Amino acid sequence: MIKKIFLLLMLVVFVCCGCGKKQQEVYTNDLQTIIERDKLIVGVKTDTYPFGYKDKKGRYLGYDPALGRLIAKGILGDEKKIQFVPVTTSDRMMKLYSGDVDMLIATMSITPKRKQLIMFSKPYHVAGQAVLVKKGSLIKNLQDLSDKKVIIVFGSTSEKSIRLAVPGVGIVGAKTYPAALQLLKSGKADAIVSDDTILLGMALRDKSVELLPKRYSKEPYGVALRNGPESVDLLTAVNNVIDIETHNGHLKKIKASYGIK
Repeated sequence: MIKKIFLLLMLVVFVCCGCGKKQQEVYTNDLQTIIERDKLIVGVKTDTYPFGYKDKKGRYLGYDPALGRLIAKGILGDEKKIQFVPVTTSDRMMKLYSGDVDMLIATMSITPKRKQLIMFSKPYHVAGQAVLVKKGSLIKNLQDLSDKKVIIVFGSTSEKSIRLAVPGVGIVGAKTYPAALQLLKSGKADAIVSDDTILLGMALRDKSVELLPKRYSKEPYGVALRNGPESVDLLTAVNNVIDIETHNGHLKKIKASYGIK
């Protein structure tokens, strides 16, 4: 699935950039575009509590939208000058390259393969791959998943990680994290493998599942921008905000307010 997304994105980049000399000479500056528009458009998730979700009033909440507001304040002087666009793990890169959003703040792990397609900010959080099971499950560690069925969400880094760690595992795909949770609860698979922070949100909200304690990797999250000269100034601005809000302790306080360690 990830390979198909990679190839599709390469096609989108080729079409957007064009292959003619005249098209290559066209240069835009994403930071300047945002300033002239006087609004920042950010793709965030709505299914990954406590990183990105919506409350009953339809407000975008979580660590990722909070960071987006800080970036809007840093660039435009007002955290309210922001528009959120819901994205999923499987469609977020397409929405970035289609121009629907200026950037993604969507629990996106920085990987060498993704860095070929998109530009990442400095990490604003480091997650780890973990395992979620039904409460009372006999599965206690990664090795217990051999010959079992594991749910991954399309477009995430989990499939490659689990296949390398447990070669005999069976993969069940889901489009969203709520769909993954329902597959687990209905007995269609034995576990979900994903970032610990996402799975923790499920366990906090649903006492029928539990998160196993061990972490199997380090997954740094970054703000994702389009990969090209048009994003260089915007990347600098985003990194400046992350630096400032890290040093003044603001990001740490936001994490703590959502129970993120």
